Amino acid sequence: MRKLTQKEEEILSYFWRQGPMFVRELLELQNEPKPHYNTLSTIVRTLEDKGYIGYKTYGNTHQYHALVSEDDYRKASLSHVVDKYFDSSYKRVVSTLIKEEKLSIDELQELIRHIKHQ
Repeated sequence: MRKLTQKEEEILSYFWRQGPMFVRELLELQNEPKPHYNTLSTIVRTLEDKGYIGYKTYGNTHQYHALVSEDDYRKASLSHVVDKYFDSSYKRVVSTLIKEEKLSIDELQELIRHIKHQ
């Protein structure tokens, strides 16, 4: 998967939450100050070029929809971070979380119980 900017991720998240939309519908969901229609349309087309969004044609307009699920995107993003910053070692990730006190012993034990019961 190709890396997304923060704004591209934000726009993609609207499609995960709302489902298929036209750019004008997406524009209505934006906070003030709303971006220009053309700016939003460019971001959507970039997401399409990167393979995250597809569309159905209705006359001379397109209704866009997510091609990648939020769960698949999360998994790929996590895998990228683990590969890039932790030498592909999930053990190093967990170790770092414990050292940084982001994961308690109780939480770790709960994870171990969950793994044993799968």
